Amino acid sequence: MFVRVSVDSKPEALLQLMLREWQMDRPKLLFSVHGGSENFTLTPKVKQAFTKGLITAARSTGAWILTDGINTGVSKYVGEAVKTFGGHNLRKRNTVGVTPWGVIDNNTDLIGRDVFRPYQPLGNPLSKRADLNSFHSHFLLVDDGTLGKYGCQEGVRKKLEKHIQLLKIHPRFNQRVPMVCVIVEGGPAIVSTVLDYVSNNPPVPVFVFEGSGRAADLFAFLHKHTDSDRQLDADIKEGFLLRIGEVFGVDRKEASRLCALLLECMDHRQSVVYSKYSLVRKHICAVQSFLVKEFPYV
Repeated sequence: MFVRVSVDSKPEALLQLMLREWQMDRPKLLFSVHGGSENFTLTPKVKQAFTKGLITAARSTGAWILTDGINTGVSKYVGEAVKTFGGHNLRKRNTVGVTPWGVIDNNTDLIGRDVFRPYQPLGNPLSKRADLNSFHSHFLLVDDGTLGKYGCQEGVRKKLEKHIQLLKIHPRFNQRVPMVCVIVEGGPAIVSTVLDYVSNNPPVPVFVFEGSGRAADLFAFLHKHTDSDRQLDADIKEGFLLRIGEVFGVDRKEASRLCALLLECMDHRQSVVYSKYSLVRKHICAVQSFLVKEFPYV
């Protein structure tokens, strides 16, 4: 199911649509998944741990999953997870893509009011636009009038996430919906995203999948090397700066800026959790362990 919305759409109206019109189950937990938007490769062990772990944790807790909904990068892996482990009823999978309308290939095929529109991702390698991932159950397509540009969906997504967090997990309970940010791979922009989550009041826990690459692995490395104090030894910091430059393809000045932001995230290190997924875990994923520890009521 999908709806095309403006950038100034009110989050309370969107949530009402999702709960009443789409009849989505009231969430007891919210996973906001961020990471690389371009295609990247996860090792088989990391992919298995992420896909099975995320969906198992979501299904066992009654969680919603939010992504950018496109058929590349981390959203594609989430789609594969839903396809493999999400059960047979697509509409009950509660996996929502918050996607810029202007980047969607053949978006005119989706125009209409209260109609059924078949949509099949074609994956045209010559197209500069993106396909929707068809294994997401619902989409909020954010239109700011631009074509081919990402970013307009971010404000809508942040406001919606905050509004979902104000929702009670049950009308009789006072407990609000907890949220976890999940990081898989990711580019330079993810660093600011993580800082925004962990510096919130209250902070949003960030779960980093070590072994998935780029930003996720930088966070895991820094978390290990700032165990007792935020400072890095001079030789380690120099190597880390070089690594940032190589990983993100940026110059020294930009690497220094990103390093400062990464270190600022470590000021909130209690809200950052990472796990090494190159190791096989028996019958239980690290996501579930984290949830049991942090949110025993879900």
